[in-house]
Amino acid sequence: MSPGHAVALAFALVAALGYGAASIAQAEGARRASDTLRALRHPLYLAGLGGDALAWLASLVALRTLAVYQVQAILAGSLAVTVIGARVVLAARVRRRDVVAIAVTVLALTVVAAAAGPQDQVHPSAALRYGLAAAAVLVAAGGWLTTRAGSRPATGTPPSRAARGPVGLPAAAAALAGLAYGGTAVCARALPTPTGGLHDAPALVGSLAADPLTWALAAFGITGTLLYAHALQHGQVGPVTAVLWIVEVLAPSAVGVAVLSDTVRPGWMPYALCAVLATTAAAAVLATAPATAAATAEGPR
Repeated sequence: MSPGHAVALAFALVAALGYGAASIAQAEGARRASDTLRALRHPLYLAGLGGDALAWLASLVALRTLAVYQVQAILAGSLAVTVIGARVVLAARVRRRDVVAIAVTVLALTVVAAAAGPQDQVHPSAALRYGLAAAAVLVAAGGWLTTRAGSRPATGTPPSRAARGPVGLPAAAAALAGLAYGGTAVCARALPTPTGGLHDAPALVGSLAADPLTWALAAFGITGTLLYAHALQHGQVGPVTAVLWIVEVLAPSAVGVAVLSDTVRPGWMPYALCAVLATTAAAAVLATAPATAAATAEGPR
């Protein structure tokens, strides 16, 4: 493993730890506040939001070097951090299946880390740039249509059920949120190093502003945040989060291998595939854990 690869892997692990810890901080801040407005101003909740932002930036740094499937699988491991943290801090219940899922996550992520081959820098074509920008618009449009459908319950729907929207729409919103978050990963991996280097701020800003990938990354990120919040408001946190992570890991990982030429070490493809699927399955189990519900019921990650 090269030093650069090890550093990028460390950033990915820091991002996963950051997301998990941020969820606990937000949940604890919300528990200590008397209402939503005070919760949003609570120091712990604000610290959690800051942790989310730093974790996201760390994941972007990792994506400059690591394959998309590697980073996304590691980020899915943040649910294991959330479950453990909720048990310690919030005294949440941990099921036997959650313990098994955490062990599977640790083992699978070890395999994912070992399976990734050396990744070349991506040189995105104009077609890829504008294709991802168009995909960001399509996902946003699909999300808008989904939320609009959720606001118009069918005639005859019981009031208690109508308030949460038609069955399946929260899952659809979560799936689109997963696509959007996955889109940010693909854009971050494809975004070339800006001309002028990091020392030339004007050239850096100008290069980023002129690249459609930058706008696509921003659009994907905003869309994912809004859709996940909508899904949590209208659906149960466990199933919604499970759908989000399944899509967020699998979809961009497939795009990374097929379009961005993400590689796997020779002979490791079956192990990498099994490890990514195992991580995704473990994330789906952990998403339904009581500890996850305790740590995420107050809002999106």
